[in-house]
Amino acid sequence: MTLPFYYYVLGTPLGVLGLVRWACWLVRRIPAVLYKPVMNDHRLPITVVVPVYQEDPEVFATAIESWLANRVAVILVIDVSDEDCQEVAARYPVRVLITDVPGKRDALRRGWRAADTELVALVDSDTIWAPDVADEVCKPFADPRIGGVGTRQNVYGSTGFLARITDMFLDHRYFDENASQTLLGRAVSCLSGRTAIYRRALLLEIEDEFMHETFWGVPCLSGDDKRLTTLILERGHLTYMQRTAEVWSTFPSRWRIFLRQRLRWARNTWRSDLRALSRRWVWRRPFLAYTMIDKGVSSFTLLLGPAFMIHSLVHRNWVFAAVLALWWQISRSAKLLPHLRRRPSSFFFIPGYVFVSWIMALIKLQALFTIRRQRWLTRQVAVENGEVVRTEQPGSTAQGIPA
Repeated sequence: MTLPFYYYVLGTPLGVLGLVRWACWLVRRIPAVLYKPVMNDHRLPITVVVPVYQEDPEVFATAIESWLANRVAVILVIDVSDEDCQEVAARYPVRVLITDVPGKRDALRRGWRAADTELVALVDSDTIWAPDVADEVCKPFADPRIGGVGTRQNVYGSTGFLARITDMFLDHRYFDENASQTLLGRAVSCLSGRTAIYRRALLLEIEDEFMHETFWGVPCLSGDDKRLTTLILERGHLTYMQRTAEVWSTFPSRWRIFLRQRLRWARNTWRSDLRALSRRWVWRRPFLAYTMIDKGVSSFTLLLGPAFMIHSLVHRNWVFAAVLALWWQISRSAKLLPHLRRRPSSFFFIPGYVFVSWIMALIKLQALFTIRRQRWLTRQVAVENGEVVRTEQPGSTAQGIPA
């Protein structure tokens, strides 16, 4: 079948764009392959600080046991409305602080203020640690310039479609973006709040800016992990991803919650990266600035491929559509090779991964156009009239919503 002339006219820019995007990926991938975790015997005492809000009691109990198995002190800052988790916490040798202040940031601050160890691990209440996490995350702190350390994450407890796709995205993140940022500059752009370890002295130093963050005059509600990481980097400290420290977290299995979570994350990323790119400090870390720009640009370019596919299908150019689909299967498999080594069956989820990537690109554009909105979306809190408030009264029975 001979392709119409306009396919060559349109296909050439698409091909050039594809080559550019591959080049941008290789700029990250090559250093990512060279990444190595820190190996030494450095060890410091750690306190785990956990904000708890309407968590699933069974997952919460499993998480507590995993932290205690790492021989660390544990401080749980539990929302006054969460009576079930208060009962769970009472069964373990942990310190419990009850808070009636809505929002995650105040809970984090209460926790690190109550800690008395040099290192503080800020951990989500659904995050389960491997037995050696505490040992592994200490190792990068042998370098006094390191201010924060992140871990590797995977999905816990679910085997559905969204869980498999999320697991693919997570491996891509930790074997690509975070690994390359660690190697080239030791400046990971976001130490995920599911488990991030900081020097407590630095948390105390930045807490005022953390608690009073605004964007275009509106107090910021979410994005605590991105903000903490940025404040550490702004002050000249380094951030590191220690991939040998592995943790597992629950993720949404329902589309509605999944989409809300991604919208919140996307808004947080736009706010943080746009603010950073407007400051001088980030340009002193050129690779970090490059990855921020690349992530923003890809939100637009990613949608050109499906637009061309739809055009091909509408005009019944089956050969071109088949070639394009095959190319996506091959190219995404190459980019997800570290994940496919661990879970070879994910090869058959590549089409779903591509489809969800397009949805996430649309969400990122929606997030950009609604960047000033401050709602958690998966918690019953919001910013109203410049204040963080509850949108549901204490005593609610809603549970199991991922943070």
